Amino acid sequence: MRLHEDIHNYYEKIVVEEIIKLKLDEKYGEDVMADFCCTVLNQLPPRYIRYDVDMAFYLPQSERIHMEQRVQTAINVAISQISKKKDLNDKPT
Repeated sequence: MRLHEDIHNYYEKIVVEEIIKLKLDEKYGEDVMADFCCTVLNQLPPRYIRYDVDMAFYLPQSERIHMEQRVQTAINVAISQISKKKDLNDKPT
């Protein structure tokens, strides 16, 4: 069995929107951003959908706000982890 290519986790869209808003993709390279996205998404529950328009139509505004808040919290945690890792890598051995 193969999942349909249109099925995706809706949180991915919100995470990308927040990354762009915060310009994190301009601050970190591709490898760091890939790890960063994994760190963020692993903190969030999956919310699989087929069409984004369905979520836009059926998702109550209060739930969308809650999802955005969860993403912001997860991003803050990931930024903190990246900063700690960068500090450790910057220290001489």
